[in-house]
Amino acid sequence: MEKFNCDCCGLCCRHINRNKLSKNLDRGDGVCKFLDTSINLCTIYDNRPDFCNVEKGYKKYFAEFYSEEEYLRLNYLSCEKLKKLGS
Repeated sequence: MEKFNCDCCGLCCRHINRNKLSKNLDRGDGVCKFLDTSINLCTIYDNRPDFCNVEKGYKKYFAEFYSEEEYLRLNYLSCEKLKKLGS
């Protein structure tokens, strides 16, 4: 699978309450409890859940529904939508 090119803006980690898979990581305000908001990086990155890893998440949860190309396109589209919403 092509690697997802993340720009580390942190917006996906600031809106986890919008995703059924990640709701349990919500610290109560939609922000992931493992996000270091001062630098927008995950404090458990090397051990993050598979659904937080685009490549692993695809294989585990979405491969039967989307092609790799479509899945990456949808992830980039979601990123753009979050950026339009702002932090």
